[in-house]
Parts: sequence; structure tokens; C-alpha cells
Amino acid sequence: MKKYNTIIVDDEKGARESLAKMVEKDCPQIEVVAKADSMLSAYSAITSFQPDLVFLDIEMPNGNAFDLLEKLGTVDFDIIFTTAYDHYAIKAIKFSAIDYILKPIDPEELVQAVNKLDSKAEQKFLNQKKFDALLSNLRPESKSKKLAINEGDSLVFISVLDIIRCEATSNYTLFVLANGREILGTKILSEYEQMFADEDFMRVHRSHLINLKHIKKFRHSRTEKNVLTMSDDSEVEVSRRAKQELLDRISTL
Repeated sequence: MKKYNTIIVDDEKGARESLAKMVEKDCPQIEVVAKADSMLSAYSAITSFQPDLVFLDIEMPNGNAFDLLEKLGTVDFDIIFTTAYDHYAIKAIKFSAIDYILKPIDPEELVQAVNKLDSKAEQKFLNQKKFDALLSNLRPESKSKKLAINEGDSLVFISVLDIIRCEATSNYTLFVLANGREILGTKILSEYEQMFADEDFMRVHRSHLINLKHIKKFRHSRTEKNVLTMSDDSEVEVSRRAKQELLDRISTL
């Protein structure tokens, strides 16, 4: 069994010790080599120990977790964020396909997150891509979020602006992009619907989530089917229940 040299970063001593005990009890593949209580001490520990994994609290003295990532520049280790449920960065973390655990930490969720770790060499390259996407998504000036999609055994990074529509396909979701590419994501449509809740997306049908900015035409009537024509000339049926909300949202674009 591969051992993951691990650093725990949390400004609360009780939280550090509690997590260390959980790891010792339930995660035999984890070996805690250091603990840190601030951004500065975390930076020092990471550069000294070159860990495989860091449990990283988002808020801490001297700067937050994202300041730390910016300061490090290169991130060739796994990170599992630990944070409160209402933290503003959770959405950006989800978009970037990075693991996080909500406080107070549940032992079962801890084990699930640790079991996802991958020791293959190419994972280090993916880690850097994930954190580049995360930091980009957190920048206020960023015009388009980057979304990491699990496509089979691969992770694909796309711009949210390039998504025309998402279509439910069994227990998967088909992404249709502006460049003609199609990607089959491994999550169900409702999960992506939740992720896009604050974006210009709308569930117009039980099988379709569309990007409002890619609407080309909307044909609607009281007696016939309501149909959207998207920017790639594909057609999407709109349920009667969604019709009025769609009209209202289109009027605000």
C-alpha cells in the first residue's frame, strides 16, 4: 500500500488534532508528517516536506488557502479542502473537480475522499490543471469559469461559455459545445443543474439544461410544442411548465 505523506493545515489546534486522530484510525495509507496553523507555516511545511497530500483549511491567519496556492505556484500534490458549508469558494472548488470535506468532518466522508487519491504520475499534472482552473474561477475579473468534467477515466477542462446545452443520457450527461465537440460527463443532469444555479443556464425540460446565451430562436404557442433553436441550430423542446420562466429570463439577458 502506498503511503501518502500528509500535512494538516488548520488554524484551530482542536481541529488539527481531531483530524489527525481520524486519519490514524481510519486511513492507514495516510502518514501525517507535519501540521500547520497558518499560511506562512503551511508554506514552510510544504516546501520542506514535499507532501503527497495536504488537508487544507480555507480560512487561516496571514492569508487564506488560495493565497497559499498562489504563493506556491506549482502544486504537484493532492489537496482535500476542509471548510464550512456556506463558504463562498465551494462552487469554484466543485467546478474544478477538487475534493473537499465539510466541517465538522464525518469519518465516512474522510475515508471516501482519501480513497479517491491516485498515486499515478500523471495525477500530478492533473492536480496543477485543477488548481489553475480553481484560481482562475476565483478571480473577479475572470470572464468565463472553467469546468472540469469527468469523461470516463479522463478529466476534461472546458469554458462554461462554450457549453450550448447539456442533455440527460441515462445516468450520464452529454455536453454539446460551441466548437461541435461532444463530451459525455459521468454525473447526472441534476448535479450539473445545481452547479450552474448562478450561471445563465436553465432546465427547460427534464432532459435538457441549456445555456441561455446560446439561444438563437424560441418558437412558442398555446397549442403546439415550444421549441428552442440553439446557436448550433439544434432544437430543444421546452416543457409547458418552463415556458414562462424561460420568457422571463430571456427578457433580462
